[in-house]
Amino acid sequence: MSEVRIDARGLRCPWPALRLARAMREGGAGARVRIAADDPAAPREIQALAAEQGWIVEPADLAAREFIVTAPGA
Repeated sequence: MSEVRIDARGLRCPWPALRLARAMREGGAGARVRIAADDPAAPREIQALAAEQGWIVEPADLAAREFIVTAPGA
């Protein structure tokens, strides 16, 4: 499955998490999303959403505040 990219820089929470949730829902099982979000609360909200949904979160580029989120089933 290809990687979807979300540029949520400049968006205040909860918008980055909401955009991530939508992309993951549309991607289905095995979805992979790279999200860039610069709101200081975004990493915490992304981690919480991922834990709730059973997704895996990996830091992609901490300086750019980018994360890769993967849904099981790839």
